[in-house]
Amino acid sequence: MASLKEVRSRIVSVTSTQQITKAMKMVAAAKLRRAQDNIIRMRPYAQRLGSILANLSRLTDDSTSNVYAERREINRVLVVVITSDRGLAGAFNSNVLKAVNSLVNEQYSRQMAAGQVDFLAIGRRGHDYLSKRGSKLIGNYTHVFAQLSFDTVRVAAEYAMNAFRAGEYDQVDIVYNEFKNVATQIIRTEQFLPIQEHAPVVSATNTTTNTDYIFEPSKEQIIAELIPKSLKIQFYKAVLESNASEHGARMTAMDKATDNAGELLKQLKLTYNRSRQAAITTEILEIVGGAEALAASR
Repeated sequence: MASLKEVRSRIVSVTSTQQITKAMKMVAAAKLRRAQDNIIRMRPYAQRLGSILANLSRLTDDSTSNVYAERREINRVLVVVITSDRGLAGAFNSNVLKAVNSLVNEQYSRQMAAGQVDFLAIGRRGHDYLSKRGSKLIGNYTHVFAQLSFDTVRVAAEYAMNAFRAGEYDQVDIVYNEFKNVATQIIRTEQFLPIQEHAPVVSATNTTTNTDYIFEPSKEQIIAELIPKSLKIQFYKAVLESNASEHGARMTAMDKATDNAGELLKQLKLTYNRSRQAAITTEILEIVGGAEALAASR
């Protein structure tokens, strides 16, 4: 059995840790509220713009080429990995990295063996993990979450778009956590480029409808301006989803850590009381034994 001093030291240490996890939970909750508001406001806009993007891509003909929808034989691939800058968020980062490994092993094993899979890491955890494994990293975007805004994310999106347009990559995928609620994050692996042509929209009456557009000022100008903007919005939405998911995961992890610290404190206090009671009992027995021995000697 541990000594009273050791148990007291552990109680002090666990109490300090519990206070830290409580504080981190409160900070994560405050950040989550803002991040959740941002992604809730972004989703309808991004979804509508994405729908328009898909329809424009479907309506594009040879006379109005869309370089972002060009399909080629997949030889070179860029995988965008969105993680967090910090840990203490449960399985938030490890789940993304597992999904990245599964994607590469299952879909791009040939390209990976030929050294034709590059990675663009947003977030320090993913960057450090891929760097240690010797993966080819493109650029350094670990600073994105320090001052998260559309302008900071736009730089990474433009790099991926320009590289695809220049023919450096034949496909660009994004792996990230989608925010569902505080306790649940869903791993998403999405094809960013080339643009996917979705099926016609099904209306409320269960009849398929094809969206027709009147282009003003011109079809070419709309495609030249709207499609790049829509792609950047979709990229930014993925980063916002990951940001909200990170704070939700950290809040949940710190809540569980606080509860575990409370349970451990209960056990330590029980151990302390038992040890203290045993020490008191031993002292009493020694006093009684000494008194009896003194009386017998008389």
